[in-house]
Amino acid sequence: MRASRRAGVLLAALLWWAAPAAAQDSHLLVIVGLGGGDEYREMFGRWATDLVEAATARHGVAREHVVYLAEREGTEGADGRSTREGIEAAVERIAAAARPGDRVFVVLFGHGSFADNEARFNLPGPDVTAAEFAVMLERFAAQGVAFVNTASSSGAFLEPLAGRNRTVLTATRTGGERNETLFGGFFVEAIGTGEGDLDKDGRLSMLEAFTWAKRRVAEAYSKENLLVTEHAALDDNGDGKGSLEPDPVAGDGALARTMVLSGRAADPAAATDDPELKALLERRRDLEDQVARLRLSKARMKPDEYQTALEGLLIELARASKAIRDKGK
Repeated sequence: MRASRRAGVLLAALLWWAAPAAAQDSHLLVIVGLGGGDEYREMFGRWATDLVEAATARHGVAREHVVYLAEREGTEGADGRSTREGIEAAVERIAAAARPGDRVFVVLFGHGSFADNEARFNLPGPDVTAAEFAVMLERFAAQGVAFVNTASSSGAFLEPLAGRNRTVLTATRTGGERNETLFGGFFVEAIGTGEGDLDKDGRLSMLEAFTWAKRRVAEAYSKENLLVTEHAALDDNGDGKGSLEPDPVAGDGALARTMVLSGRAADPAAATDDPELKALLERRRDLEDQVARLRLSKARMKPDEYQTALEGLLIELARASKAIRDKGK
């Protein structure tokens, strides 16, 4: 058997073996850090509650799969306080509920800092560093993880949090971008309004949310004729460098494209009685899973074999999405 053919057979076997037997579910942890003032406290709180509402009401994530931690005790709608202990307890709660193959989303709203080569997210009480968050995320080795830090200096989280099966979104590209950021509000807008669904397939991926929010940030700065002080970045290939313009074929973005915030109850394939549409939706989901798993196998493949396999899957994914749109979904 020729080497290239043998590699193709092995790749097909790997993708078949890794595919989940059941629909993936989503788990969401929303953390609002130290506001530092009433204006910011109100804004971060509004972003958090809007995100929780959008995730549950619009995208079908079960409320019991959502944990919202607020800065202050007794905040309406919150499940606890965003202290270090509260975050650790929330991570344990989600880890106990998440099944292998599920998706875990962690979203931070607040202020960050970067000093002495150490990135922190500011909390009531002791801050949590990027390295400490990385340790917490080890509890999700069997799940896909999207970590979204919308705070200032968040770019310094990219390298410490990079890893296998992880998508990291940050409002800034470095720890040196210390000004307040707009990215968080537009990220929530993408999820809450549906405007971020760029391919109009009825689902919202982290790549789409990132692209929409980044575009809206640029528009906001341009409208006010201000110098842009934040540059959002995305990393999902594990190199920790982050891309300002993700390219699913040549760099970051392929895994983020498969990280869709949705619950099993909102699975379009389960909601339709049209057998042809159901088959198309299931085909798209299967292709997205294959892309995610191919992305993880990149290090074990020759570059040209990887590129050929990825391009083929993305073409098939585009065809499936177009067929779904043509049927009016």
